Amino acid sequence: MLTGVNQRETDPVVVVGAGLAGSRTCTELRKRGYGGPIVLIGDEATKPYDRPPLSKGVIRGKREPKPLKADYEGLDIDLRLETKAESVDLAGRRVLTSGGPIAFGSLVIATGATPVRLPGTGEQLLLRTGNDALALRDRLGSGARVVVIGAGWIGAEVAHAALERGCAVVGLEYQSAPLAQALGAEIGARFADWWGGTLRTGVRVAAVEPDGVHLEGGEVIPADTVVTGVGVRPATAWLAGSGLELLPAVAVDERLRAGVPDVYALGDAAAWWSPRFGRRMDVQHWDDAYSAPSVVAQGIIGGEGPESVHDPVPYFWSDQFGHRIEYVGHHSADDALAVDTVEGAWSARWTDAEGRLTAALAVDAPKLIPVLRKEIAAV
Repeated sequence: MLTGVNQRETDPVVVVGAGLAGSRTCTELRKRGYGGPIVLIGDEATKPYDRPPLSKGVIRGKREPKPLKADYEGLDIDLRLETKAESVDLAGRRVLTSGGPIAFGSLVIATGATPVRLPGTGEQLLLRTGNDALALRDRLGSGARVVVIGAGWIGAEVAHAALERGCAVVGLEYQSAPLAQALGAEIGARFADWWGGTLRTGVRVAAVEPDGVHLEGGEVIPADTVVTGVGVRPATAWLAGSGLELLPAVAVDERLRAGVPDVYALGDAAAWWSPRFGRRMDVQHWDDAYSAPSVVAQGIIGGEGPESVHDPVPYFWSDQFGHRIEYVGHHSADDALAVDTVEGAWSARWTDAEGRLTAALAVDAPKLIPVLRKEIAAV
């Protein structure tokens, strides 16, 4: 049995959260030769699956949710589905779950994030799980009145699917433009026309009630289906009182260590320190959940290696309204913005006070982002 510096030989590595980050942590441990027991806990009834296809394909009726390609039985990974982590006893080194306590030698927190709900007693559909996607797909019938609250990444992809399937769509966004919170109003305004006149900006939702969406000021927008896409929060409430620093994501260093021996956090549940950007990063993107497990596995096994520090250049993509959007890096409000348009495709670049590239956006220009990502990484 291979063990890390602090790993108890009789207690397993317990990974809480059976999404991409959690699943890959288990398989990365086996890939690196770890032979001790591994327990993977997930609160859903299905095996771990990829989430991006839910909004990009499943709700459009183009595909079904599919599990990740991982042979848990063959790798001797104890996968416990429909098991909810309720709290953690760090002193006693055990996770308290709906199925009973589980002792750990190392603990990996990969519980992801949960969508934000708005006030009101009306039905709100969210898009986070496979069941969410299937339920929403069933409601996107021709002529259905669909109100999408939030014109961010998820909201745009939902609106795209709904329009494609013949729904009557109204999009509601409290910012002055779609994606303004992530990219700024100047860039966000470039996406407004994609909504085909269905988007209302600068409006605030007071509540979602059975008779429709209530706006501040009293207007009520009737709807057959309301989809709320106003953001997510790290799923870390079960760690309250544990002694871990919650921001509310778990604060971790560049090695994804949570400040307690043998405790790690990654993916949407973690806010990791980035030496590159000189700040904590709470990225909540697929690419981060994919790359971080190798760092956690390296830390558990012990020893230094090329993957012992997690400090990637963040990357994200979205497919909406027939366009491909890709974003790389991290920019601040003080960075200078420049936009370039070439043959229908366009890009935006942000640079700091020293003229260094900090982030870039590309629309329908797939060959551009890898080049710019290397430029950011070289700084």
